[in-house]
Amino acid sequence: MAPSTPLLTVRGSEGLYMVNGPPHFTESTLFPRESGKNCKVYTFSKDGTLFAWGNGEKINVINVTNKGLLHSFDLPKAVCLEFSPKNTVLATWQPYTNTIANKLHLQKINDFVLSPGPQPYKVAVYVPGSKGAPSFVRLYQYPNFDGPHAALANKSFFKADKVTMLWNKKATAVLVIASTDVDKTGASYYGEQTLHYIAANGESAVVQLPKNGPIYDVVWNSSSTEFCAVYGFMPAKATIFNLKCDPVFDFGTGPRNAAYYSPHGHILVLAGFGNLRGQMEVWDVKNYKLISKPVASDSTYFAWCPDGEHILTATCAPRLRVNNGYKIWHYTGSVLHKYDVPSSGELWQVSWQPFLDGVFPVKAITYQAVPSDVPSEEPKAATAYRPPALRNKPITNSKLHEEEPPQNMKPQAGSDKPLSKTALKNQRKHEAKKAAKQEARNEKSPDLAPTPAPQSTPRNTVSQSTSGDPEIDKKIKNLKKKLKAIEQLKEQAAAGKQLEKNQLEKIQKEKALIQELEDLELGI
Repeated sequence: MAPSTPLLTVRGSEGLYMVNGPPHFTESTLFPRESGKNCKVYTFSKDGTLFAWGNGEKINVINVTNKGLLHSFDLPKAVCLEFSPKNTVLATWQPYTNTIANKLHLQKINDFVLSPGPQPYKVAVYVPGSKGAPSFVRLYQYPNFDGPHAALANKSFFKADKVTMLWNKKATAVLVIASTDVDKTGASYYGEQTLHYIAANGESAVVQLPKNGPIYDVVWNSSSTEFCAVYGFMPAKATIFNLKCDPVFDFGTGPRNAAYYSPHGHILVLAGFGNLRGQMEVWDVKNYKLISKPVASDSTYFAWCPDGEHILTATCAPRLRVNNGYKIWHYTGSVLHKYDVPSSGELWQVSWQPFLDGVFPVKAITYQAVPSDVPSEEPKAATAYRPPALRNKPITNSKLHEEEPPQNMKPQAGSDKPLSKTALKNQRKHEAKKAAKQEARNEKSPDLAPTPAPQSTPRNTVSQSTSGDPEIDKKIKNLKKKLKAIEQLKEQAAAGKQLEKNQLEKIQKEKALIQELEDLELGI
C-alpha cells in the first residue's frame, strides 16, 4: 500500500535519498542513501510505485511499496529516464537506437508536442513561415497523418520566430505562445509575443491581452476549462480566461512572472522568481479570494505536492551555488520544514513522489495560517536606490509604476469612500444641473409648450456634452471606443479579411452597446 503522504526525493552533493512528507520530514528507510556525486538522473512512475535511478554504472529499478529491487541494467551512459503510463516499459536516453513506427510527412517542421493522457493520442506541430508566408500550427490525431484533411485544426499567424505549445490535461485544446526575436516597434528589447488558442474541434482565436509587454507564463487549470496568463511590462498583469478566450478574473498588477495551479485546480499561486524577490500570492480561484502572501527568496524551483495542500520551493545549483536548500510550505503561508545544505555542498534536484489523480481528495480551503514549529523569517524590506544627489532630501511618495488592484478590490461607484475635491465638485455640478432641468420642466405648461421628443445621438458623432458624473462620462467614452472598434472590424470583414471567433462575437454585441450608449446619453 502506498504511503499516506508523498515522499520527497533529494539529489545533491550529499547523495541521493528520500525524505518522508508532512508532517514528519525524517529521512525515509524505504530507500537507502546512495552516496557519491555520480547519480545524475532519477524518476518515478506516474503512479509513484516504481522508482528508477542511475549511479554512473547501472540503472536500478525498485518497488517503493515493498522496497524490493526489481531490475538492474548495465547502462552507464543513460542520462534520461521515463516510465510508460502502465509501468511496463522504462525508456532510457543515450545514443539513438529506437525503431521508427510511423512518420508525419510535413516539410520544415520546427517543433512538435504530444498530448497528455490516454488514447487517442494527438500531436501539435509547428511550421515556421518563409518568403512572406505565415507560420502555422496544426493538430493531428495519431496515426492519421496523411491526406489534406487529416489535420484536426489549423491556425496560421505572422510574427513568429519560435513558439511554445501547451496542451490542456484533457487534450482538447492547445495554447500557443508565438515569439519574435526582435520587436520592430522598439517597445521591448526581448522581442514581441502573442497568445493563440487552438481547439481540437477546429476552433481558434487570438487571446487579447489588455497590457502590452512580454508573456511570462501561461498555465492550464487541471479542469481544462480555463487558463491563466501572466503578461505585460512590470508590474505584470495576471488574468484567467475561459475557453472562449474571454477574461474571467483580473488579478491586477504585481511583481510576478509565473503561475502554478494546485493539482485539484482550486488554488492558484502567482509568483515572482528569478530576478524578482520571490513574492507569492496564493488565491482561492473558486471564490477569487486572497489566502496568503508568503515570500520565498532566491527560489529556483517550485512544485505543488500531490495532496494539493503543501508547496515545495528550493534553491538549487547550478542556477545558484550559495544558500542551497529547500522549504515545505502550507498554502496558508506557514513554513513547515526547512533544510539548508552545508556551505561546502550543493543541492541539484528535489521533487515530490507523484500519485495518480483521485488518490488525495479535495479539502475545504482554510484562510487561517496553520501552526508551525519552524521560526518565521520576516523578509528584509527592500529600499529603493537613491542617487547621491537625492540622499539628503525628503523622500516623496511618487511611484514609477502605479500598481493596479484585483478587479474585486477596485473602488466601486457609490461606495462610502470619501470623494476627492474634484469628484465632489463634479458631483455638485451634476446635482445642480439636474435640479435646474427639473425646475424648467415644472415651469412649462404641457398644453402651451409640449416637450420635444428626445433624439438619440448618432453613433459616429462625438458628443461634447458631459454629465458632470466622472463615472458616467467614463462609461460613455468606453462604449464609443468599443463601437469604433466594431466599425473597424466590419470594414475589415467587408474588405474580405477573415475574422477570428472572438472578433465576430464583438460585432454581435453592437446592438446592445448602442442601446446602452443611448440610455446613458439620454440621462445627460
